Amino acid sequence: MSGVSEGASGVPDPRLREFVLGYEGYLLRGFEPGVHVGMPGPGLTVIVTFDEPLRIPVTAHPGQPGGSWETLASGLTVRPVVIAHSGYQHGVQLTLTPRGCRALLGVPTAALGSWMVELDDLLGGDARELRERLAATADWTARFEIFDEILLRRMRPVHWDPELARAWDLLAGADPGVRVAAVADEIGWSRRHLSGRFAAEFGITPKDAVRLARFERSHLMLRLPDPPALAEIAALTGYYDQAHMAREWRELAGLPPSVWREREEFPFVQDRHGAAATP
Repeated sequence: MSGVSEGASGVPDPRLREFVLGYEGYLLRGFEPGVHVGMPGPGLTVIVTFDEPLRIPVTAHPGQPGGSWETLASGLTVRPVVIAHSGYQHGVQLTLTPRGCRALLGVPTAALGSWMVELDDLLGGDARELRERLAATADWTARFEIFDEILLRRMRPVHWDPELARAWDLLAGADPGVRVAAVADEIGWSRRHLSGRFAAEFGITPKDAVRLARFERSHLMLRLPDPPALAEIAALTGYYDQAHMAREWRELAGLPPSVWREREEFPFVQDRHGAAATP
């Protein structure tokens, strides 16, 4: 039997759109059991599973052992995770912006770091209500509406330092030629001050934000039905050359892009909604 991928995409309530990039419902079945690489990116991941928990034998944090999660939230990281699957996965994923982490989960992105935590630890009873109601509902649109309802209930005002928000927009944005020193100059901070403030809020360095945005741009292009040649992708997404892109992929994904494209068959839910998240 060949694998079948079913699911739906959803757009959050307009009041949530600066916090949530979108909803992805997925039902994947009939695939050969194996492993999948969970890619890093400039957005935070939240997953609620149905039927079977998510099995992650290798996490992004060197101090966190592998395990299984029925729900999870994870911060920003420059390491991949390894996801083991039986050929079947069923659940909903959403991608949060850093601003959404504060507004909806109640903590800065840096508080999560590269750890994975159960939603119960962040949302308490709301997480249990969320999973129970989602599992009892078969319609994807209705499931996304449940997310809207509970997230709107939790939404809190977020007061951002405008310079820090501008730094995130630039460093994790769409410009493939962005440079950390130029961003520091634009917002009027020293590079050292920018690095300290940035890491305290987002849990990664400014340089790593640039790397993650660049990596995700290349990842999205590789997922196109007819992607450009690797050398062209490297040039379009901000790498010095194809060799530079391959080195970065080995570190961020655990393997070069040519190998990933050849091996990846399980269409897990980490297809992103865009090249970068706004804070």
